[in-house]
Amino acid sequence: MTARSGAAGGLEAARHAVNVGRDLVTGAVARLAEGASVDGRISVDALDRHQVLAYDIAHAASAIEACSAMLQYGEHGEYEAMLACGFVADALAEIATRSFGREELWGSAPDALAPARPFIETYRAPDYLEQIAQRLGHEGTGPDHLSEELELARETFRRFAGDRIRPAAERVHRENLDVPEDVISGLAALGGFGLSVPAEYGGSATGSEGDYLAMLVATEELSWGSLGIGGSLITRPEILTRALVRGGTDEQRHRWLPRIASGELMVGVMVTEPDYGSDVASVNVSATAVDDGFLINGVKTWATFAGRADLLMLLTRTDPDRTRGHRGLSLFVVEKEPVPGHAFSLRQPGGGTMEGRAIDTLGYRGMHSYEVAFDDWRVPAEHLVGGEGGRGQGFYLQMEGFENGRLQTAARAVGLMQAAFEAALEYARERRVFGQPVFDYQLSQAKLARMACLIQAGRQFSYDVARRTARGEGALAASMVKAYVCRAAEWVTREAMQLHGGMGYAEEFAASRYFVDARVLSIFEGADETLCLRVITRRLAEDALG
Repeated sequence: MTARSGAAGGLEAARHAVNVGRDLVTGAVARLAEGASVDGRISVDALDRHQVLAYDIAHAASAIEACSAMLQYGEHGEYEAMLACGFVADALAEIATRSFGREELWGSAPDALAPARPFIETYRAPDYLEQIAQRLGHEGTGPDHLSEELELARETFRRFAGDRIRPAAERVHRENLDVPEDVISGLAALGGFGLSVPAEYGGSATGSEGDYLAMLVATEELSWGSLGIGGSLITRPEILTRALVRGGTDEQRHRWLPRIASGELMVGVMVTEPDYGSDVASVNVSATAVDDGFLINGVKTWATFAGRADLLMLLTRTDPDRTRGHRGLSLFVVEKEPVPGHAFSLRQPGGGTMEGRAIDTLGYRGMHSYEVAFDDWRVPAEHLVGGEGGRGQGFYLQMEGFENGRLQTAARAVGLMQAAFEAALEYARERRVFGQPVFDYQLSQAKLARMACLIQAGRQFSYDVARRTARGEGALAASMVKAYVCRAAEWVTREAMQLHGGMGYAEEFAASRYFVDARVLSIFEGADETLCLRVITRRLAEDALG
């Protein structure tokens, strides 16, 4: 097979290759489902005896989904087809690596991917990557092919990120400062906090797929400015908004949503606990019913923005019977005064206390993540999301918000990768080593070309999931895109830093910040391992059993 210029002729071969990869993954899922089923149902304990296989299958299946999105993208033009073929070849090579030497576990033949090998060899070849690299200066990671309205939104948020976020990003990172208030007020003026709030409550959401796409575009550009003080600002309001829209009372929606949309109320989210991490069903913080309300007791951790927040979305246990697991959880909205800095201590007139301390982190600075202890903190009964009908519904309402939070995290990863790519490309073209620009070396071009393919794949995958989510079909896909794209961001930011050489390790260049910020992406909004083992592969195996 010979790569035609622009790879347009390779799309048909790419589709065939993806189908070969899909068959391999489908067979592996069926094999795993057979080994993890008990009495016709998937057993979590049985599935856990195959964790290595399950993890690899989750990422391989997610890669196939990303390939499908890129095949559609490739139909738009020559350069788009080049990026699509480059990505598909790389993704299939990764699947081959995951399955190599484990064919018995995968239930596959050693040559299962042989029909795709000619395609992979052609479109992973260094000379093909050089073809892409030669167009990076003019075409970058490729056009998005979104509507004119969404491109205007992108331009607006990028301008804001360039004017207001980037100038403050390095200082906030180095000195571990708070998110600047002018960034918050500026984003509020743009309507950034109301993107998911229905128009009837003062936001801009209309219930169309455009709502989800607009949220992704805004998140990408804010993350391009800074993950710590830009990209995550609209995630917490997004999570609480989705929960209130899905399960809140009419009074609750009217009380909080307009003020969230306007930026008057900042939001923090409290789900994780010190002893349970991503095991949400084991939440131990309790809400005990008393006259006219509830008393909250226990400790939450990794509560991002808890100090500055005016509202906390708090997942608690309202049913003391722990055998009920996630069915005993409820969701509350806790009002508090905003407190700047790295610690706070609040006391209620009746004696209840809420105390928080920021957890120092190597990156993702600005919003601060807190450990927060509640001691008989009183919450009014009307703050139970959904009222009495919301008792026991907290897990489901929280997951409604987290589904979108994971999709949004994929967009954060894309924006961060875009920033790292642009910095690396600029530096490689300007920096000379051994008498020629770093960009002119074959290895540099191969790295930058792969970055472009990965970034556009992450972008198109997230857009595809957004459209599915708008149709009510995106729950599993949101976890898949989050898992896959966030891992990709680690590689892209690492190689961007490497292309800077010694200066990539210097704080005066943003490449070092991009690298440490990217590391959090596979941890928050659902740790990579938890998503793969407890969500993605489990759901795939259940579907395989029918």
